[in-house]
Amino acid sequence: MKIPTAATAALTLLAALTLTGCAGATGSGSDSMPGMDHGASSAASAPNTDFNDADVMFAQMMIPHHEQAVEMSDMILAKDGIDEDVITLAEDIKAAQQPEIDQLQEWLDAWGADGDTGAMGDMGHASGMMSENDMTALDSATGAEASRLFLEQMTMHHEGAIDMAQDEVDNGHNPDAIAMAQTIIDTQTAEIATMQELLEGL
Repeated sequence: MKIPTAATAALTLLAALTLTGCAGATGSGSDSMPGMDHGASSAASAPNTDFNDADVMFAQMMIPHHEQAVEMSDMILAKDGIDEDVITLAEDIKAAQQPEIDQLQEWLDAWGADGDTGAMGDMGHASGMMSENDMTALDSATGAEASRLFLEQMTMHHEGAIDMAQDEVDNGHNPDAIAMAQTIIDTQTAEIATMQELLEGL
């Protein structure tokens, strides 16, 4: 009986020491592990948390807005007898806005956001969007009249885009989306000034 009792006592002491050692190891490790877990969690969730509703709305609305600007530019570029400066402007608009469309769509995909932008069409001129009649008029116009109509319509279109971009600058969270919005404001404000000068010269 003495041997099992002694063995039991030794095992009990060993278990107690082992548990104490583990607790000490866990305690020291817990100082760094929560930080490590938090870091891993943050890194994994960053693409999904580094945006807010304003960022999503900005992307969803700006995509069809830009798409229409590209369509308008294509219309004017397909015509003969268009002012060379107007042609240059239309080419610049396409060159700037198509890459932004692609980037905006990438963001929506990364954010897991709905890419359906169909509601944009219901906003009409409030957002600078052209109606079907506006687009038909531009498509049908020729020569100097087409140049004038393009400049007038694109000025309104840019003003709507600037308002939308300003909303993103004021209310957005994603730094890349905010940076794009500021670029849109700066670029399209300058283009509006150019278009006003071109209109005066037609």
